[in-house]
This record gives sequence, C-alpha cells and structure tokens, in this order.
Amino acid sequence: MALYIVEEECISCGDCEPVCPTVSIKEGAIVFEINAKTCTECKDDFDSPECVRVCPIDNCILPLEA
Repeated sequence: MALYIVEEECISCGDCEPVCPTVSIKEGAIVFEINAKTCTECKDDFDSPECVRVCPIDNCILPLEA
C-alpha cells in the first residue's frame, strides 16, 4: 500500500517531508506529493506512518486505494 496527500487539505507546511524514511515525499507544483512506488506506509520502520503523525491537518494524508 501507499499513502497520498489530499490536495484540498494540504497547507504545504512541509512537516511530512523530513520524517519520511523512504524519501517518498517531495514538494510538488501545488502541494507536497507522495511517490506511491516507494511509499511503504513506514512498515518495518515505525508502528504507523510518520507523515500522518506529524501532519497538523486531520485527514490530509490517506491510504491510496488500488
């Protein structure tokens, strides 16, 4: 699985980028974006996704549905 950032919710604070252990989060043209190919939802690194933990906006970072 992977996560994605909801464009309408993201305030582009950048808190998520430095905590990503797989370096899957980068600043996009409008908001930060998560690379679904490399995002592991922090499995094997943390108990839950770090980006979700540090994000100041509820429901801004969600699971990507296949």
